[in-house]
Amino acid sequence: MSVTAALRHAMTRLDQRADLPFERLRGNPIADRLFYTASEAANFSLLWHGLAWVPVAIAPTPSRVVRAAGTSVALVAESALVNGPIKSLFRRERPVLNDGAQRPHRLRVPRTTSFPSGHATAAAVAVIMLGRRRGLVVRLGLAAIGAVVASSRVHVRIHHASDVAGGLAIGYGLGRLLRRILV
Repeated sequence: MSVTAALRHAMTRLDQRADLPFERLRGNPIADRLFYTASEAANFSLLWHGLAWVPVAIAPTPSRVVRAAGTSVALVAESALVNGPIKSLFRRERPVLNDGAQRPHRLRVPRTTSFPSGHATAAAVAVIMLGRRRGLVVRLGLAAIGAVVASSRVHVRIHHASDVAGGLAIGYGLGRLLRRILV
């Protein structure tokens, strides 16, 4: 077995193991509603742009505008990089639904390839950008929202768990870099 084949086999086994807890949750009306809603809300990073700009709408100050604009620019840069050159490097196929399976809620299925998860990269970038100069409770809340969004992609079977893990890692590095540059 070649190194590439061995690596693909190991990733497949890891993805299958990581999928087991989600398989137990699929079909649960509360879990399905939570994960499908999180997945849809984060399409095109709308959730993250909203969280960045709500403070500006409530009480506009120059520092809030700069922070919100920096977050939006970072999310646009993340999307362009991940959905362009990075995904084209890997061209991994998305998970397939079991024979005849139906999704319990509406879900936009992206046209791009599977690795890395753009929702996960955007979540990591947003958590880093939005969490700057925030208290621990706010940062933990943002991280929890990011974790739900990222894991929702496995639950709804749009991504493999390794796509999400890779997306979080790429998003973390990109977010740290962009935060230094933009804010």
